[in-house]
Amino acid sequence: MGQVTHDQANLLLRIYELRREPRLREARAWFIGHFDAKTPEEVMQKCPPGTEANTNMRMTIGYWEMAAGFSNRGLIDDELFFENSGEGFLVYDRIRDLLPAMRAMYKNPHAFGQLEAFGKRMEAWNERRAPGHIAHMRQMMTQMRSASAKSAAD
Repeated sequence: MGQVTHDQANLLLRIYELRREPRLREARAWFIGHFDAKTPEEVMQKCPPGTEANTNMRMTIGYWEMAAGFSNRGLIDDELFFENSGEGFLVYDRIRDLLPAMRAMYKNPHAFGQLEAFGKRMEAWNERRAPGHIAHMRQMMTQMRSASAKSAAD
């Protein structure tokens, strides 16, 4: 376990406090419950600019990109941050397959780089601590999204 400073703990608390902001909380809930695009074209179809869905998506990804940047720069002990940031990994996992195409679309090889670096480190950390956990969580999330889509169609 890393040596955590008071400054790191305070930064983690401030990051968490931002998560409690009502509009961001709403955006995060929407993202976890509804975002399931597989291509940039599907992102544009399901979350067109100017819509609530687009705002929710940008707020959630933007928040976690910022928070991941603090972790990536060593401002917060990885273990402390990973123990308290499971949602960040879920956000990364939802967009990870989209990243190459989105970077190409934006003509920016660095787009979402903070979230990706954080997600990869957190996945490795989880695999060391609980082998198979990430694969199991991905399977559960896929089943939950399938069930949710089925009930919405019924």
